[in-house]
Amino acid sequence: QLQIVESGGGLVQPGGSLRLSCAASRFRLDGYTIGWFRQAPGKEREGVSCISRTGGAVAYDDSVKGRFTISRDNAKNTVYLHMNSLKPEDTAVYYCAAGFGYGLELSAYNFWGQGTQVTVAS
Repeated sequence: QLQIVESGGGLVQPGGSLRLSCAASRFRLDGYTIGWFRQAPGKEREGVSCISRTGGAVAYDDSVKGRFTISRDNAKNTVYLHMNSLKPEDTAVYYCAAGFGYGLELSAYNFWGQGTQVTVAS
């Protein structure tokens, strides 16, 4: 079974930065579009960013444009989400997903990790 593992979450003050990592065991991430999603308490899961298989195309939700950067290192079989200028409203569980589609819709993704908590608070 394909397994995706997120890491790098934690508690950070407003204005701070975190880098999330998405890694996989037993399969290559470079065969898939990779998306980052988040879900805050009481809210639906929403797309944050995605990157195409080669890294040539990326997309961001308007709420994170200019603050978050997605990248992938196919040699390390890892995708990153660099998060800067974090705000309390960025607090959520962040999920990494792999899929055959492209975009910020949940339906484009087939395999999901378990998530990592990001909390932005002073």
